[in-house]
Amino acid sequence: MTLWIRTADQLRDLVDELAGAKAIGLDTEGDSLHHYTDQVCLIQLASNTGGAWLLDPLAVEDLSPLGMILRDASILKVFHAGDNDVTSLRRDFDFTFRTLFDTSIAARLLGDTELGLQAIVRNELGIELSKGSQKDDWSKRPLTAKQEAYALADVTHLMELAAGFTQRLAEAGRTEWAREEFAAVAALADVPRVDDRTGPDEFRRIKGSAKLSRRQQAVLRELYNWREERARLADRPPFKIVGPDVLFALAEKSPTEIEDVEDALASYPRQRDQIDIVLTAIERGLAMPEGELPTREHGDRGKPPSSAARRRIEALRGWRDEQAKTTGLDPAIVMPQKLVERVATVAPRSISELAAVEGMRKWRVTEWGAAVLSITASP
Repeated sequence: MTLWIRTADQLRDLVDELAGAKAIGLDTEGDSLHHYTDQVCLIQLASNTGGAWLLDPLAVEDLSPLGMILRDASILKVFHAGDNDVTSLRRDFDFTFRTLFDTSIAARLLGDTELGLQAIVRNELGIELSKGSQKDDWSKRPLTAKQEAYALADVTHLMELAAGFTQRLAEAGRTEWAREEFAAVAALADVPRVDDRTGPDEFRRIKGSAKLSRRQQAVLRELYNWREERARLADRPPFKIVGPDVLFALAEKSPTEIEDVEDALASYPRQRDQIDIVLTAIERGLAMPEGELPTREHGDRGKPPSSAARRRIEALRGWRDEQAKTTGLDPAIVMPQKLVERVATVAPRSISELAAVEGMRKWRVTEWGAAVLSITASP
């Protein structure tokens, strides 16, 4: 029988029970694929003592009692790919987290190539999970028995997975790697819910926008704001109004003929009545006075690296890729591309300078600091 938590009294009883646990599994379900403003619609919890619950945040007005459990350092909180869960829970309920374990991160640090929960449970425990409800609208009530089973399966095995990964990490000498990465997830800032995403720089969410001219960026900004307003009124995710690739292509080409706009939006029949409005948005961007065009992004973003930095980037990438082959790790674990560029730009000449580079992590400095400095500190 599925145990639902739908009242304040039930939540208090749950918190009392969880307070005696050594570890709990956690997951969330939201509605970002179905609504303009997303929210946490379901919280799944399982305890090492054997209980499992579905907590309904749409029914329980005050979830603050659960916060005591999440910030209790003596209770291990186990997630799978928990960055979105942590940021969403922090955003919606102001929760803070201590002592976290992430099975997806553990698998990556061990060089595993199949990282989805379904694959990990199958490979580690020999159990097959169904992913049939993955894209459901979790804001709808009541949930079906199939949805309840799917949601609980996402947390039921997490503690057993964490125990297995803890042993494997210790055997590989990567326990400290994991602890630091887990702490980084626990410290993630929330991603604020923004009901009105039409600010002057929000268009930069569109991939590739920095490559456009300022005039094209002005067009993209007008198109982005049109899409956001359309999505807000329809209560639909913006990508379901018009895909970001289509917005980018329209901004890049900036067509002035209505037929070209019709062609660009041909795969979005719901926007057929918006053709004239989209064309007007494009014309508005094209006619915008020079002084009102978007400015280039501040700081180093968008600024091309120096020739010396480019040489260091190539050398670091070559070293990283070779190290990935040697260790059996994904290159992004050894050093993500953004970190490669950051280190190459800073060009640290000492361990302390290298350790100060954002995202470098102590475990990377310990493991590969000397090798990285041999590249960045050389003339």
